[in-house]
Amino acid sequence: MSFEYKTKEQLRQDMLDNISNDYEKSKGNLTYDIPAAAAIVLNKIYDELQKLNDKVDVDKLNGTELTKYVRQRKGIKRKEATKAKAVLDIVGNATINIGDLFETQAGTQFYATEIVIIEGAGTVNVEAVIPGTNGNVGANTITLMPVTLQGVVSLTNTQASYDGFAEESDESLRERYYEAIQRPATSGNIYHYMGWAKEVAGVGDAKILSLWNGDNTVKIVIINSDKQPASSTLVDTVQEYIDPKGEYIEAEDRWTLWGTGSGQAPIGAYCTISSATGLNINVTADVQEEEGYTLEEVKTNIENSIYGYLKEIAFKQNYVSYALIGSAIINTEGVADYQNLLINGVATNISIGVEQVAILGTVTIT
Repeated sequence: MSFEYKTKEQLRQDMLDNISNDYEKSKGNLTYDIPAAAAIVLNKIYDELQKLNDKVDVDKLNGTELTKYVRQRKGIKRKEATKAKAVLDIVGNATINIGDLFETQAGTQFYATEIVIIEGAGTVNVEAVIPGTNGNVGANTITLMPVTLQGVVSLTNTQASYDGFAEESDESLRERYYEAIQRPATSGNIYHYMGWAKEVAGVGDAKILSLWNGDNTVKIVIINSDKQPASSTLVDTVQEYIDPKGEYIEAEDRWTLWGTGSGQAPIGAYCTISSATGLNINVTADVQEEEGYTLEEVKTNIENSIYGYLKEIAFKQNYVSYALIGSAIINTEGVADYQNLLINGVATNISIGVEQVAILGTVTIT
């Protein structure tokens, strides 16, 4: 039986309706005033009942309450924020120890995750001190040392840092809960593999390709939490979790752990993890901007709109809609109108391959 909330007015009327019409029940009469007073108290009880009812409705839960709810009922844990990773090129003669700090001009700090002896030049792997997206910094930005390390002449990251992801959102956690309810994972079925992949922090979605390379073979294609191609580090992490390969024995042409059930996958199943390949979506259009906006501002807004659309359809739709790209443009702040829209040089939908994810390429606005 579903809970029906009642206001003070409804409660008062219910009580009045249960009093015989032999009594005078008009406003100002004692027979009216007593139920009105009782309705105020009863309504407070209904407020508390409504709160309790909301706590068993997963669509109305957020934050820690949602985390607790899905963990208790399905054992699903909210994915924690991850630390961005980077590789530093160091010039000098020094020993880098685990925990040595480096930072950007803006103060984003990274620490060494290994001991490395630098002789003239070398590299060291580092991770952001604070988990989350703030650790994703551009190339050649990690150039400072909070505490000077003897012998280090210079340092930089020639490539941008990567794989710094925020804590899993309520929307994502709720989606995984519904997947577990509506598509039960059991005995190594497709949904089991999908669930395992999406349990790994940083994985945004996954596709399962059954028997892709013969009997007992499974391929999982993943994208990251930003719905972009996954890094090799994230691919390796998922591989290790689901079906670790271990060490390769060349003489026997086999991996020591692959298919042995050393991970989540059942014994005898050979699971290969790979990243989706990015399909660049290049957009050109003639745009009439609204008064008060520059073309550069409008271009940035359009890029954000298209990026949001592509993120929304990642692994959900097998084509990029020409009409919806147009809709994203016309609904962009600062756009009055547009014409001559082309996507990858054509005015049609763009197909997305099974192992591809559409990503924003270039946006050319005139």
